[in-house]
Amino acid sequence: MIITRILPVLVALLLHSGFAGAASLDDAFLAARDAARSGDARRLEQQLPRFQGQLLEPYVRYWWLKARLEKLEPAEIRAWLAANTDTPLSDYLRRDWLKQLGKSGQWEIFSAELPVLVNEDLETTCYALQARAQTDSMALREARPLWFVARALPDSCDPLFEALLRSQQLSAEDVWTRVRLALEAGQAGLAGRVAAFLPKGQAPDARLLTAISGNPAAHLTDARLELKSRAGREAAMFAVHRLGRTSPQQAAAHWTRLAPRFSEEERAYVWGMLGYFGAMRHDPAALEWFARASGMSDLQLGWMVRAALRAQRWPEVLAAIEAMTPKEAEDPAWRYWKARALKTVGREAEALALLKPLSAEYSFYGQLAQEDLGGAVQAPAAAYKPTEQDIAAIAGRPGIRRALALFQLDVRLEAVREWLWAIRGFNDRQLLAAAEVARRNSVYDRAINTAERTVFEHDFGLRYLAPYRDQLKAAARQLDLDEAWVNGLIRQESRFIAQARSRVGASGLMQLMPATARWVAGKIGLKDWQWSQVTEVETNISLGTYYLRHVLDTLDGSPVLASAAYNAGPGRARAWRAGERMEAAIYAESIPFNETRDYVKRVMANSSYYAHNFSQQAQSLRARIGVIEPRARDREKPLGDTP
Repeated sequence: MIITRILPVLVALLLHSGFAGAASLDDAFLAARDAARSGDARRLEQQLPRFQGQLLEPYVRYWWLKARLEKLEPAEIRAWLAANTDTPLSDYLRRDWLKQLGKSGQWEIFSAELPVLVNEDLETTCYALQARAQTDSMALREARPLWFVARALPDSCDPLFEALLRSQQLSAEDVWTRVRLALEAGQAGLAGRVAAFLPKGQAPDARLLTAISGNPAAHLTDARLELKSRAGREAAMFAVHRLGRTSPQQAAAHWTRLAPRFSEEERAYVWGMLGYFGAMRHDPAALEWFARASGMSDLQLGWMVRAALRAQRWPEVLAAIEAMTPKEAEDPAWRYWKARALKTVGREAEALALLKPLSAEYSFYGQLAQEDLGGAVQAPAAAYKPTEQDIAAIAGRPGIRRALALFQLDVRLEAVREWLWAIRGFNDRQLLAAAEVARRNSVYDRAINTAERTVFEHDFGLRYLAPYRDQLKAAARQLDLDEAWVNGLIRQESRFIAQARSRVGASGLMQLMPATARWVAGKIGLKDWQWSQVTEVETNISLGTYYLRHVLDTLDGSPVLASAAYNAGPGRARAWRAGERMEAAIYAESIPFNETRDYVKRVMANSSYYAHNFSQQAQSLRARIGVIEPRARDREKPLGDTP
């Protein structure tokens, strides 16, 4: 009788201890990660025995090895690397080791290990060139292009640059070029550090550059403006284009007055910068400024194209694209607009030669090219579906299992890296099987991104997942929104990850900011609203679709304008309109913010594919995006207390 009463209690205790053991192992993993991040080697070492033989043991072991790297023998490091090639951790540890070897000048071991490294970063690259420079004089020549960037570089690059200067492979003009690049990027501090490589007495005053950054107009109106030295002229040119960022007309007026005191090259350089900043602000004078420029960068030429598109000056569109470097000219945007420009000037055959290959690409411009050729937007038929055996084979791989375990722990950065390492080298069918594994485990972003990697065999049902279609369909119907557009927007916002959080504080499926969520919650009468609710699927959809309807109503019912507003704010979306009617594709291409420009094009392209998937009918992106009406026709509907 006593045994009968005790047995259920023992079973319950055993079951509880099993669940507690699993939970505590998860807690131990997170504790080990925290210990590694804080540099607590002792606490990290205490966790090691618990992970012996466990799925995530490589992570805890990697953190422990990394903390002791300087004390380890090469044989011990190599043994661990050889045993863990199926995880990105092997590459991370090898890269960490290579940096240590480079720093200490152990070039023989460094050179033996470098060829196995998969993902080289700039610090490792510079060490690799240092290693080669011991025996190969060509290594310095390969280091030279690294100099011409507008950002700070790792310390491992400095010995290369010093050697280039000593061997006269890096001139004072090269130093001035990088000073300009830094100043163009608004990096006055970096410009000052780069200028230290100039001959004595030639560097611009670092404090002056900093002062110009804060008040460029004051420098340009200073009666003591010194323009005889190179440093003085570069400082003045910096002040002009710094002012041009916010007031291009004012900057152009200053430059018109000062330009005669500068060389032809200097005048052309500054007009190119003013054209760039003017075009970004949609200033009608930008094309006039570009016309006075020469030797423009791809970035400047791209904005010349956008300014010419808004002005419908097709010969200038064509001229700017043809002046680009071959690599830049291959961008889908420039191939498409070049084709349109060629067609406008009567060169039909050349236009068709560009549009035909572009129409085979699954993108915003691929869809437009397809329509320009008389076709319509359709998702390709899924020619292959992985079998259960195929799916099980992928799901059983250690890297995939580790990635899923990390996703379960919400350790997303490590999980994504593990997943990407696991699918390296997969063929199309393996990628589709992996995408299905991710879908079944509700890791929707990996399902979409993995399905997007296929080259020949595609599944647009996986590329354009709609895991919350029932909820979204109901919300869209209630608010008279296009269901395909809402799905296309969420795909771009969060890849359907309900817990998604951005670096700026947006959360949930529809990536709502706190102020927006609070405002909408008040509008729809959501009682007892708390920010923690924002990641609840139903709540996020209710809030997000209401706000989307709101911006659509205040922007002429244009999904292109509303998409821009959802990403960058209604005020900006409205300000980017022109004084005349405009193709929506031109509006989208001329959005000044890189992120928003890419976002709008992707959302609208996504929408076409979702519409096709939902209806199985051919779609028209051009009809979907419509035209953008001029600013004069903006509705005067007040935004109230919209955030």
